Amino acid sequence: MKVGLIGLGIMGYRIGANLAKANKLNVVYDRTQEKAESFVKEYKVNRALNPKELAESSDVIITMLADDNAVKSIVEPLIPLMKGKILIDMSTISPTLSISLAKRIESNGGTMFDAPVIGTSIFVEQKKLIVLVGGPKDKFDIVNDIAKETASSVVYMGPNGMGLYAKLVNNLLLGSYVAAIAEAYNFGIRAGLDPQQVISILTTLSSARSPTTELKAPKLLKEDYSTQFATKHMRKDLEIVIKEAQNLKIITPISSLALQLYKMTEALGYSEVDFISIVEVFKKLSPKT
Repeated sequence: MKVGLIGLGIMGYRIGANLAKANKLNVVYDRTQEKAESFVKEYKVNRALNPKELAESSDVIITMLADDNAVKSIVEPLIPLMKGKILIDMSTISPTLSISLAKRIESNGGTMFDAPVIGTSIFVEQKKLIVLVGGPKDKFDIVNDIAKETASSVVYMGPNGMGLYAKLVNNLLLGSYVAAIAEAYNFGIRAGLDPQQVISILTTLSSARSPTTELKAPKLLKEDYSTQFATKHMRKDLEIVIKEAQNLKIITPISSLALQLYKMTEALGYSEVDFISIVEVFKKLSPKT
C-alpha cells in the first residue's frame, strides 16, 4: 500500500517524518518547493510535483493543511481520481465541509476519513498525538495502522465529521482555558506577586492545574512565544466552533469571547507565534497605575 502526504507545515513535516521512519510513506507534496525538497533529501521518499501526481501514485492520501480553503482547493480536484483510494484528512476544518467532501468522494468510489489530532509539534515528535477519526468503521483499521506511527492513541469517534466535532470540543475548551491562564497570570503579576509564585500556583497548587498549564506556564514566564500552536490556527478553530454552533442552534458565549481575544492578539502582531501570546492582550490593555 503506497501512502502519500500533502502538507509539510509544522505538524505535517513531523508527522511525515514519523511515517517515513516507519517505512509507511512513499511520496510527499508541498506547495513550498523548499520544504518538499528538504523533506525528500532528509527522509529519502519521492516528491510529487503536484497533488494530482501524488494521488495517482498513492493508495492512501494524507492531507495536513491549514484551513477549509486549503483543503477544498486540494481535495476537490482529486475527487475524480479517488476510486478505490482512501483520503485521510488530518486537518482541522469545518465538519460540514468535511462531510460534504466525504460524500462526493464516496460517490466516486473512494473513502474519506476526518482524522484531526490533539497535540502540538512536541507531541508529534514524541509520538504522543491523539488522532480522532470519523468515517466508515469497516476501514478504520487502515487508518489506525498508519496513524499509530505518530500517535499514542487513535480513537474511532463515529461516522464522517465526528472526528472533527470531537476535535472542536477539545479546542473550544483549550482556547478558552489558555485565555483564562493568560488573564490569571497577568492578574497575579499586576497584583505584585513574584512571577515564579504565579507559575507555581498555575502548575502545582491550583486545583485547575493541567498538562496545558505545565506546557504553557514556562512560556509565560520566559515570554517565549515560539510556535507550538499558532495563534492564527486557534482563532481559525474557534471560528469553526462558532459557525458550527450556529448551525446546531446552540450557544457558545465563552468561546465566542475567547475568539475575540485571539483576534485582538493577531491585531497586535502575534498571528504566527504561539497562542499563549494572548497574554500580551492583557498586558498591553491593562492601564499602568
